[in-house]
Amino acid sequence: MTVTGGTTTARLRADDTPVDISRVPAREAAERELSDPRYHENDPNLLQRGLDRFWEWVGDLFDAASGATPGGVIGLVVVVLLVIAAAAALWWRLGTPHRAPGTTGDSLFADGPRTAGDHREAAARHAAAGRWNQAVQERTRAIVRALEERALLDPRPGRTADEAAAEASRSLPAHADDLRLAVRVFDDVTYGGRTADEPAYRRIEELDAVLERTRPTLDSAAASGAPA
Repeated sequence: MTVTGGTTTARLRADDTPVDISRVPAREAAERELSDPRYHENDPNLLQRGLDRFWEWVGDLFDAASGATPGGVIGLVVVVLLVIAAAAALWWRLGTPHRAPGTTGDSLFADGPRTAGDHREAAARHAAAGRWNQAVQERTRAIVRALEERALLDPRPGRTADEAAAEASRSLPAHADDLRLAVRVFDDVTYGGRTADEPAYRRIEELDAVLERTRPTLDSAAASGAPA
């Protein structure tokens, strides 16, 4: 078979008579032949082709990154490991991100009304069992409930620990810093994924006892309508 200009010349063995076939019909004939399902029985399906393209893309991306990184593939692996280590260290240091105080679901008393004594008893049981997170939570609730029972705080559903500390600090300014520290520990263990320990609980327990013996500042109490 020879090709001349825009035609294809085929020589037949029988009489050696050339037959000219136009290129377009020849191509169409070849395409019809190749479209026969017998030629495509072992072709990969659509999913396999998609996966092949994906892994080719990943390979190209990896090659490009390793080529741009000092040390090639080994350098890239080192960089990836360093990034993972840095992320793990940051997570360990900061813990789970805190929710903003005052958002829905941050109410200090999530299980209904209970007395300060009830919360103190629950805190003592948790402390005896070494459950410091729960002990901190219950003792902080005991502090706030006791202030409500003494009319130093108005009972208000949905109040957060931060709001309670800010409001109580106006009547008990000498203990404002301790109140803020106590609710910070409460927030850390309740919303921040942190773990409390016995010293943290004992500080809140001591603050509870001190506040029970403390009289509010007269000016602040009068302004809030609380008895001295």
